[in-house]
Amino acid sequence: MRGKPALLPSLLLILVMNGFGGQTLKCHRSEYLTGSDCCPMCHAGNRVKTDCTETRSTSCLPCPEGTFMDRPTGLKQCFACGNCDAGSNLKISLSCTTTSDTVCEPLEGFFCLDSTENDCMAAQEHTRCKPGQYIRHKGTAQRDTECSGCSEGTYSDGTFTSCLPHTQCETLNLQVIKPGTVSTDAECGEQTADWTAVVVVVVLLFIVVIVAAVVLLLYRKKIGCLNTENKRNKENGDKVCFIPT
Repeated sequence: MRGKPALLPSLLLILVMNGFGGQTLKCHRSEYLTGSDCCPMCHAGNRVKTDCTETRSTSCLPCPEGTFMDRPTGLKQCFACGNCDAGSNLKISLSCTTTSDTVCEPLEGFFCLDSTENDCMAAQEHTRCKPGQYIRHKGTAQRDTECSGCSEGTYSDGTFTSCLPHTQCETLNLQVIKPGTVSTDAECGEQTADWTAVVVVVVLLFIVVIVAAVVLLLYRKKIGCLNTENKRNKENGDKVCFIPT
């Protein structure tokens, strides 16, 4: 029984060693784990060429063109630069460097559909307002265009930022050629006479003139006949001249 207390320190030492043996080795934030060692990371814009050893530190190389590394790393390959595909309606906002990826933005007239932080992954063309609508909110790189309809008495062809009132032809001493709609303005023209009425009046006047001329001609013929022929015919006993009345 006396010898049992002497075993306690040995048992405690074994338990502590077993406990540490089951833990994962943790490296400092500026180091990376390789095998059972912690090596210094390479700076942003670089990649690991060879891991550290007991006698030398980590060997690093700059990222080659078309690749980047935006953080300290223990990786042996840099990331490939992103591509702003015109087929996805994108263009380059910021070019790729050894320490940052390409940043894309929508083409002019498009807005971003899918984005991550400041980068755009895909874009769509702004909605075009239809005739009869006006642009309530112009589209940006982040949001689509908003359209609203015109009220009665106003119009827009779809490109206006507000509906315009129809032109009042009467105030311009003009007549309405074509009434306005929600998509077109009223069309005005010079005041013109009613040609149908003019033609009727001219024809009637022409008929009146013709009738008056015929009547006058017959009247003159009648008077001449009475003054000459009828007198002579009466003396000779001939038939008097006949003039229609």
